[in-house]
Amino acid sequence: MSEKPDVNAAYALDGVEDVKALYRDWAGTYDTDFVEAMGYIYPREVARVFAERRTDTDAPALDIGCGSGAVAEAVATLGPVEIDGLDLSAEMLRVAEEKGLYQQTIEGNLLTRLPIPDDTYGALLSAGTFTHGHVGPEALDEVLRIARVGALFVIGINGAYFEEHGFGAAFTRLTEAAEITAPDYVDCPVYADGSHDHADVRALVAVFRKS
Repeated sequence: MSEKPDVNAAYALDGVEDVKALYRDWAGTYDTDFVEAMGYIYPREVARVFAERRTDTDAPALDIGCGSGAVAEAVATLGPVEIDGLDLSAEMLRVAEEKGLYQQTIEGNLLTRLPIPDDTYGALLSAGTFTHGHVGPEALDEVLRIARVGALFVIGINGAYFEEHGFGAAFTRLTEAAEITAPDYVDCPVYADGSHDHADVRALVAVFRKS
């Protein structure tokens, strides 16, 4: 990329190749330049909701769009969890692997068939993937495929993106088709730092189970 990656570039992404290019260039400094510098607490919030709602049978877990492992780091502070990481970016996965938090990491595109068998996971969680320029509700059918019946989902979705890009309609469709339980939505902040332009961004964490 011609400019240093940042959150504005992330929100402006358009398509898979843009996503790969951004995170290829950002992987080495993502934790310091974004997670720390921006006060990015979204992974912590998703981990908190997951810890509150999970049972002993909600395993193994998959961190969808795991990036450098911020969600797994937050989950690890709340108790032991068997968790894998999935991401589109090989470079971000290498950073995550070095932290030793995941049982395994998986490179895959949520908009195509993932290299994961049906009915594999007992829980799926995500922070920062279902947002501007990344992944829309069209990926929900694929993540449901790899989940066991009864699996817990804790899926964070950018609040401004939720209705505009059809998440509400998608959840209604899946609920009416008896593919999922009716979602419970938890509103949460994305950033703790109030000194930047995105400080007021909020997310809706959709909590439901596969029927």
